[in-house]
Amino acid sequence: MTEVDVLVRGAGAVGLAAALALSRQGLAVALLGSLAEPTTPDIRAYALNAESVRLLQGLKVWDAIPADARTAVHEMHIEGDVAGFSLDFSAWSQSVGELAFIVDAAELERALRSAVRFAPHVTVVCADVPAALEVLAEGKDSASRERLGVQMQRHGYGQRGVAARLLSTQPHAGLARQWFRSPDVLALLPLDRPLFEGRSGHGLGVVWSLPDSRADEVMALSDEAFIATLMDATAGAAGALSLVSPRAQWPLMLAQADSLTGPGWVLVGDAAHVVHPLAGQGLNLGLADVAALAQVLSARESWRLLGDPKLLARYARQRHGPVRIMAEMTDGLLHLFASPAPMARELRNRGLGLVNGLSPIKRWLTRAALGQ
Repeated sequence: MTEVDVLVRGAGAVGLAAALALSRQGLAVALLGSLAEPTTPDIRAYALNAESVRLLQGLKVWDAIPADARTAVHEMHIEGDVAGFSLDFSAWSQSVGELAFIVDAAELERALRSAVRFAPHVTVVCADVPAALEVLAEGKDSASRERLGVQMQRHGYGQRGVAARLLSTQPHAGLARQWFRSPDVLALLPLDRPLFEGRSGHGLGVVWSLPDSRADEVMALSDEAFIATLMDATAGAAGALSLVSPRAQWPLMLAQADSLTGPGWVLVGDAAHVVHPLAGQGLNLGLADVAALAQVLSARESWRLLGDPKLLARYARQRHGPVRIMAEMTDGLLHLFASPAPMARELRNRGLGLVNGLSPIKRWLTRAALGQ
């Protein structure tokens, strides 16, 4: 194959979005990765902010996601580990249509793969091809990043995320719930799409951040014992729950690449940075990378090459601040809410109550989460 303008390495959500976004500029894009359907069920769910939704709308992907696979979040309720201390957000009070959308990961990636198949300037390849620019979107264990000698500074939290799909007897009404309880963080996310046909109820996704030893215990529970443990943790606030999927787990970390760009290459998504999932911002950061890269390349001088280090440095500068702020915010929240110290417990719970009564701070937090 002759040289292309851009080679995108990786066919996950970020890599697929990057291939589509850059091809819409008329660039010849080669996508190195498989478009085959996964052979195992994908139980992941993404929380997408307004900026991510706008990007997907611009790529003509958003409307291709089935309506029941993208559920609007209109309210969020966060509880501390002391009764009476909580924090509430609503789309109405923040003058927005919704706080976020919870999206079925499998359907999002299916819609992205379908769009790539029909994109006139994208060619799917199974081996390297020469390119003026390589976009590395292979995830946190990117082999290409390692070959370039770029170091990924990692801080393991000693925690794992445990995820599953649930049905409830109680309608979710667009409400996302989160419990910050030392040392774990539990989230129940509204998601209408059931994984299995013929099951009645209201869909939810669970993401539970647990210390490694506790994650081992939770993963070893029978389905009935797992649900009983969830019911105890939520005090039945979301209704009677039932499990409708296998459970999955993955290690949690904070990670940042030493460099985001170099001559002829750029990192996006988890290949560039990883944050704790307690704020649900991982994919949003990756899609914001794609939007920023597309904007930088579109605005380049006519004489400047795609792989020009000075051009790509503009992308790195644009992404440095937002990624750092999100990484520090999620890391700080985790350490505050994971600490068993009495002083930290008092601070975090009183802090929830204080923020709940301060509209300007709540508006700032909402804008940050929405990507505005």
